[in-house]
Amino acid sequence: MDFQRFRISPGDRVLDMGCGAGRHAFELYRRGAHVVAFDLDADELAGVETMFGAMRLEGEVPAGATAETVRGDALELPFPDGHFDAVVASEVLEHIPDDMRAMRELMRVLRPGGRLAVTVPSWLPERVCWALSEDYHTAPGGHVRIYTRAELEAKLKSVGFRVGGHHHAHGLHAPYWWIKCAVGVGNDANPLARAYHRLLVWDIMKRPRATRAAERVLNPLIGKSVVVYLGKPAAPGSPAAPAREAADAL
Repeated sequence: MDFQRFRISPGDRVLDMGCGAGRHAFELYRRGAHVVAFDLDADELAGVETMFGAMRLEGEVPAGATAETVRGDALELPFPDGHFDAVVASEVLEHIPDDMRAMRELMRVLRPGGRLAVTVPSWLPERVCWALSEDYHTAPGGHVRIYTRAELEAKLKSVGFRVGGHHHAHGLHAPYWWIKCAVGVGNDANPLARAYHRLLVWDIMKRPRATRAAERVLNPLIGKSVVVYLGKPAAPGSPAAPAREAADAL
């Protein structure tokens, strides 16, 4: 996700819906937001809570920022209408059979004029994974659909969101998942899979120019994820949103 396009200001109330291990929640916290990391998996949330505590102890977050974890169902979010300034739903809608209901819940808890960032697996890399491995998409809690970007945007527009642009990401990750699907999704001992995983970890930690340049080239072609930026229309008769927020939302 590009935080130049999805700007977060200190004090924003932000929901990371389906936070998983918390990667986006941690970045939101570092940016000074009031973060709610939401997921159904209690074990994942325990790890996120531990990391929130470590970040506070290490002084990694601005004064006034807050973070909490909440367990629950994406189909019945336990928050009031219009509660959040921004919502992130990263790599989660493809897991939910009733995705339209989840999208309506995202619309409900976002305030008028608020912003939403959604990421799902890109169609082509995901189709290759499905073709290579049945286990990849039939395991409990796995992916139940493959979105085209047009389908994803059409569904989100149908519940009231306005689409404000998109891009692809994680081009270096698609080959890793193709390897995993070819050798067995659970076969972490495979030498090729292990070597590629080490490359990805090195890239994440060091971010060398060569791999950053390679990913920029690969993203539009085989980016593992597509990121769509959306906005909830402002309430009728409300004052015009600030220029920065309007640009982010629309």
